Amino acid sequence: MEDWLTIKNLKRANPSISNRKIGRLLNISHNTVKKALENEKGPIYNRENKENPEIIKFKDFIEESLLVKGLSKSRILRDIKSKGYKSSKSAFYRYVSKIKLTPKRAFKPYETAPAEQSQFDWSPYDITINGIKTRVYVFCYILGYSRYRILECSLSQSEVSVLEAIESSIIETGGVTMRIQTDNASCFVISHPNSDTYWNKQYLQFCGHYNIKPTRSLVKHPWSKGKVERPFAFLEEQFIKGNEFESFEDFHRRLKCFQNDVNNMVHHTTNKTPKFLFDEESAKLGNLPASKFSHTKNELRKVSSDCLISFNGNRYSVPHIFVRQEVWLKVSQGNKLLIYSNKNVEIAQHDISLQKKQVIINQEHYKNYRSEKGNWQRLSEEFLNQYPDFEWFLTILKDEKKINSAYSLTRILEYAKLYEQDDLIKSFDYCNKFNVYNHKIVMNYLLNYGKEKKISTSLIKDDIRKSIESKDIKRDLKVYNIYI
Repeated sequence: MEDWLTIKNLKRANPSISNRKIGRLLNISHNTVKKALENEKGPIYNRENKENPEIIKFKDFIEESLLVKGLSKSRILRDIKSKGYKSSKSAFYRYVSKIKLTPKRAFKPYETAPAEQSQFDWSPYDITINGIKTRVYVFCYILGYSRYRILECSLSQSEVSVLEAIESSIIETGGVTMRIQTDNASCFVISHPNSDTYWNKQYLQFCGHYNIKPTRSLVKHPWSKGKVERPFAFLEEQFIKGNEFESFEDFHRRLKCFQNDVNNMVHHTTNKTPKFLFDEESAKLGNLPASKFSHTKNELRKVSSDCLISFNGNRYSVPHIFVRQEVWLKVSQGNKLLIYSNKNVEIAQHDISLQKKQVIINQEHYKNYRSEKGNWQRLSEEFLNQYPDFEWFLTILKDEKKINSAYSLTRILEYAKLYEQDDLIKSFDYCNKFNVYNHKIVMNYLLNYGKEKKISTSLIKDDIRKSIESKDIKRDLKVYNIYI
């Protein structure tokens, strides 16, 4: 520092003096003079960082005492001196000052009464399904008193998937708790700058349907729902890591087996198995409603002429009677595509393909579409087996619809699968009343006056009102002076 000041003063007093002359006067190199003149702040002393050999001897002991045991620095210094530490106190404090301590937040655990509270959360995992790296979401619903948990999974974490997981869990436990604790995900709450909590409308409707009070954890307070947070680490370590799965269904099946195993393990807090305490808690759970919650289906598709709809880069088949009609789509568990008619009736179900540009077809959806058209003799026999007194209807239908009578009869037989026999008979009289005999008139009557059968299969269910609204059918009915 003194040399730097001397050089600066010489140059200030004698601006014309050269660097070499200053160097000769001070007995230093002219390059040293040049650097000093270029340095405006003066030289900075940097202490060379060398590890004290005495500190190295006690390094592990110091870090364990400080980070794990939480001992004070003065206590640690006293301990290492008793063990032979011979260096200075300043060397010790200089070393420990470089060790960053992570602040730990304390909380007081709390217990809830039977059926008082449940907690819900989920976590993503990357697993191997049939050799393909796939992201799945595991949902955990846990009862606060018994620690009895329900594990569900999905390929999606959408709002519908989350509510579906909660609903499946509630149904599996056989009842509802008084309140449910969640985090602040957008599918639960919308927080505003004024700190007031506004609940997601769909979630509020869900909680109202199940008569359960929603509560949320404060932001960055994961311990307020620690009962459901901690199981995810155990799940990853004991189930996810090192496992591969043949299919999503295989993953779900083995996940439920893992759920059963965990519920039969002794919990370290209660010292009893969750299954044992659940038998006590289940008796106090609230009653389930008569029906499931009606989730919003917000994806609409139009069925193409080849009986297919598009979804996420793939195409899926729909029963042929819905050609050119609009249908609703709903994803279940992220791997099931459910297709609904405009009457909110499930008409098809597919496993969602993990690949793209695939065409997934259920051959049942095309049954009777092409093969049975044109086979008048066989169709007539099928018709007369059901309606032996209406051979006259066949005769008139054949005469009136000379070109496509088989098609018209095929459609009438399809309607017969969906409506009561008495309604079909009345529709034939309806045709006779207007002296018009074809499937459009039969369809018009059934839509307005017929009673649908309760059919268990989802492959063929009625939603033909959209068809009757098409221009050609409206035109035909207007010609015959028949109005909807």
